[in-house]
Amino acid sequence: MKKKLLLAFCLGLAACLLCGCVSMHSFHTLLWDSADVSGSAAADASFAGDADTVTISREAYERYRQFDELLELMDAADAYYYKEPDHQKMLQGASAGLLNGLEDYYTFYYTPEAWEQMWEDDEGEYAGVGILISSNYTTGICTISRVFKGSPAEAAGVRRGDILYKVGEDLYVVPETLQDAVDIMRGTPGTSVDVTFLRNGEEIVFTLERAIINVNQIESTMLSDKVGLIAMYEFSGKCDEEFEAALNDLTAQGAQGLIIDLRDNPGGWVDAAQNIGDLFLDAGDLCYLVYRDGSEDHCYPTRDGKLDMPLVLLVNENSASASEILTGALRDRAGATVVGVNTYGKGIVQVVMPVGDEGAGFQMTIAEYYTPSGNTVHKVGLAPDVEIPLEEGDNGGYDFADTEHDPQLKKALETLMEKMR
Repeated sequence: MKKKLLLAFCLGLAACLLCGCVSMHSFHTLLWDSADVSGSAAADASFAGDADTVTISREAYERYRQFDELLELMDAADAYYYKEPDHQKMLQGASAGLLNGLEDYYTFYYTPEAWEQMWEDDEGEYAGVGILISSNYTTGICTISRVFKGSPAEAAGVRRGDILYKVGEDLYVVPETLQDAVDIMRGTPGTSVDVTFLRNGEEIVFTLERAIINVNQIESTMLSDKVGLIAMYEFSGKCDEEFEAALNDLTAQGAQGLIIDLRDNPGGWVDAAQNIGDLFLDAGDLCYLVYRDGSEDHCYPTRDGKLDMPLVLLVNENSASASEILTGALRDRAGATVVGVNTYGKGIVQVVMPVGDEGAGFQMTIAEYYTPSGNTVHKVGLAPDVEIPLEEGDNGGYDFADTEHDPQLKKALETLMEKMR
């Protein structure tokens, strides 16, 4: 009974602290509004002289009763499970299940191990096979959107556009199992993993030796004496600083117009998109958020002092989230022309926060965003101004800055040259 009361109190405390946090001032600041904590267990609980006795309000008691079923399951595991239960793992599973009940692909729990790995990935170095994967929850397909230079995957012959089909002997990869697949492909450098891909309907199995992968988020070059190209692969790490450095280098070389290639860019940190957008925008909104109560939050401002330069944004069906935020802002407010095909349509933003005292965390969808002109993005994407789909069977596996063979980049260059006349 003592154990049950303690578990009830701990679960109730966690629930109250989580549910009592009602809003955020800004996504990128990652700060909860702590004005309303009246429902917290700290306010409702008192401790009697007897260390085994806790007095709580009826309201808190009724709240804790919601967790009776979980406690019964834990008691059943203690009594009947054929091995000694790991309570910590069980509670982590309960936390994951709680967020899974929201039925939102973008809201989930990080175990302490996954939380640590997520921040390592953001720093741009990890031990793995060297592929970037785009998952599509509509089709259930996970596609290779980038193969990192010098990686085991590149050496083995993995190509952009290949479908990640199976990892190891029996893990078939769909968006819901993608993180499990990534966890298996990560590991100690020098060890190997079998990975199965689909290419033109045929299965191809590669034995890939894990290695340290260094991830660059930016590539840039001059396409002509007046046109620069910056390809962005993800909004993570110090990509905004890398972007600004690349932009300064291109303008020093004489660039008077710029193509920003966001194809296959799945997004990332919104404040990185804000910093990049600020280079080309005067004072105003990068985007604005709308919460479930209908209130608006204009929390991503840009400042005066823009670089006035003709812009073309190159996008495809895998350009998502922060890529769409930046594209929408630069089209609405900087006159950028969008070339390619309709974007993915992830028009919602998430907060990423630590939780508990064991090193865990969570990601939660908090709002829908709109472009500065009020256009919706979620589930519809952004339509290009100049549409140019790839031909059937073309997986887009072109080298960087290949204006001779890459039809979308070639069209982007033609479009920019027309804007610069």
